Amino acid sequence: SIYYTNTLVKKLAEREEKLIDLYAKGLQFAVDPDNNGNLTFLFQEIIEANNSIPVILTDEFENPISDKNISFPKKASEAEIKEILKKEIQLMKAEHAPIVVEYAGIKNYIFYRNSYLLTQLVYYPYIQLTVIAIFAIIAYLAFSYSRNAEQNRVWVGLAKETAHQLGTPLSSLMAWVELFKSNPNYQNDEIVAELEKDVNRLEMITSRFSNIGSVPILNNENIECAITTGVNYLRNRISDKIVFSIESELPPETTAKINKPLFDWVIENICKNAADAITGPGFINIKISGIADNKIAIDISDSGKGIPRSKISDVFKPGYTTKKRGWGLGLTLVKRIVENYHKGKIFVLSSEVGKGTTFRIIINR
Repeated sequence: SIYYTNTLVKKLAEREEKLIDLYAKGLQFAVDPDNNGNLTFLFQEIIEANNSIPVILTDEFENPISDKNISFPKKASEAEIKEILKKEIQLMKAEHAPIVVEYAGIKNYIFYRNSYLLTQLVYYPYIQLTVIAIFAIIAYLAFSYSRNAEQNRVWVGLAKETAHQLGTPLSSLMAWVELFKSNPNYQNDEIVAELEKDVNRLEMITSRFSNIGSVPILNNENIECAITTGVNYLRNRISDKIVFSIESELPPETTAKINKPLFDWVIENICKNAADAITGPGFINIKISGIADNKIAIDISDSGKGIPRSKISDVFKPGYTTKKRGWGLGLTLVKRIVENYHKGKIFVLSSEVGKGTTFRIIINR
């Protein structure tokens, strides 16, 4: 801003110096008795000295007679020059009224427009405001990045501390399960089997929390098997009025680069949200298909209440929830796991209020 202002001030100072010099020479010309009507001074010092203001002299019918400080393309023909001058005259008319020059009964017009320096001064405030806006945007982005990084550190620390706190009671529960299994009175007992499933589930959840904030190891896992395992666990823990179905267009041996504990978390969160959105009988359908660039698309559709169009962009934001009791972090974690850890994508493919929603996950084979 200072540099630009100083440049304009320097140009204005040079122009004022020339005006004072012209004033001095004009005064000298007026008082010098030896000039005897010599017009060389007027031509050289006033007419030819104008090297910044675009000017066109025309006759009374606005046909160009002469011009100064008008740019023409190289090797322009006379017809092209005349056309350019006519367009310039129209532009000049829009900026300033022409100056009328009359002599010996002949009327001419002088059309002109602002010099480059004056144009710079006109647009300078807008340039300055633009620069200020750019700095403001950069400052806001830097602040947002810093705030998000701090929030991420808090969440990562909380996740790891949760995993650490779960470790001790989980070890105890695993020991109790082993004790029940070794007791002949409880062998082949369904309750013990379900208890063992839940303990294993807790162990996996602890592993998930431990992986948050770390760089997870991605392995080649059978994608259909991974999804089926997660769904089978959920079947017995949600309403039996909801029917699950898994449909795959890929060969059964198809694998994907995933971290199984974290990817199970993704499927579980989306399916749980889908189940919560269904009131009464309904369905959750999972479709696995191949798409371009060696990627896999997983579409999870439900017959729930749907998402209003105005809210679709908010579903992955922290704190967004439609439940009376909810933190609104499930889909935020899902997005982080899919996009940050698996370098994939997740988005709402379609949603209609009263009919249901389809989420699409894209991951690498």
